[in-house]
Amino acid sequence: MTQSFDLVVIGAGIHGAGIAQAAVARGLSVLVLEQAGVASGTSSRSSKLIHGGLRYLESRQFSLVRECLQERALLLKLAAGLVELKPFYIPVYRDTARRPWLLYAGLSLYRMLGDGSPAMRFRRVPQRDWKSLDGLDTTGLEAVFQYYDAQTDDTALTNAVMRSAQSLGAQLKTSAIFTGALLGDPSNIIEYSHDGKCETCRGAVLVNAAGPWVKEVLSRIAPAPPQLGIELVQGTHILLPGKLTQGIYYVEAADRRVVFVMPWKGNTLVGTTEFIFRGNPADVAPLPHEVAYLTETLCRYFPRYRTGAPLLNVIAGLRVLPRGNATEGWEGSLHARSRETVLQVDRSERSGRSRLLTVYGGKLTTYRLTAERVMARLTDALPVRAPLADTRYLELT
Repeated sequence: MTQSFDLVVIGAGIHGAGIAQAAVARGLSVLVLEQAGVASGTSSRSSKLIHGGLRYLESRQFSLVRECLQERALLLKLAAGLVELKPFYIPVYRDTARRPWLLYAGLSLYRMLGDGSPAMRFRRVPQRDWKSLDGLDTTGLEAVFQYYDAQTDDTALTNAVMRSAQSLGAQLKTSAIFTGALLGDPSNIIEYSHDGKCETCRGAVLVNAAGPWVKEVLSRIAPAPPQLGIELVQGTHILLPGKLTQGIYYVEAADRRVVFVMPWKGNTLVGTTEFIFRGNPADVAPLPHEVAYLTETLCRYFPRYRTGAPLLNVIAGLRVLPRGNATEGWEGSLHARSRETVLQVDRSERSGRSRLLTVYGGKLTTYRLTAERVMARLTDALPVRAPLADTRYLELT
């Protein structure tokens, strides 16, 4: 007998897990199909930060910053063992494009957009304390600002959200490759291969949370749904030996992009890059010039690495951004593009009922808010059931 679900979710990254959690919290039946493992894609290859997006102020994405700060505050409570507040340092040199007055103004606005709690405080680090900043180069250094944001283990957080969803009744199938769907009314027929065996189920609504594979999933759905213009943006991180004890450094690369230098499991993680990717998402791999770019940025600020240090790991991931006019190569305009998550709903021509929702983009920090918005967009197609929980109060362990 074919199983039926209120919601079938494609993808077990942070957004698929968050949507599953939000749905089962409302008492809905949920199946999550994941081609590999939980957090096996972008959700394990991020910068591992739960942050308000200080740099988004430059592109005037004020509402996004406010939302990120609100969700950061919530996650610091709900996932106390997984999300930790950390000091961040912004060094300003004679040749730094972002001048001290601009950073002071930005941090003041950042604090205003936050909740005014101690977590939003910032200060100018006295010159007498510069020598304690993990060997930061002080030649030409004019100022150092300290503020606070949060760090997480992205894989662990995604798994915790999925466990929460499963504890409320969500079903998860890994090694489950989505092979096609026939959109219908009142339900969709979904086909997938699970451990090499063809299986079928029904779902009132299909949610495409496949991340970089979002368009591949859409190509397997009939009738063909509309698609947004997107680009896959590759981001690479490098991991080197060496322990940072004071916090995370928010530095400016030679092309004025922001790069993070942060402690990670006793070593130093540096990232990220932004490079238009074309090809199969499964084939994403670090590029030599990305490694050189990150290494040069690290050495510029931390002289101890100028003598050379072995790379412990190089990690590349993909994120989805709205299509722009940039050409292939280093994309100076990418940082200015919107990081807002886009939700696209396909409705039945006969009844107008929502039957497919596609998630484009998204941030680790705002996964829970995105999931709540998904549920709000699907109220016309989902039954009203007795709620089991509220994601604003579900602790993650």
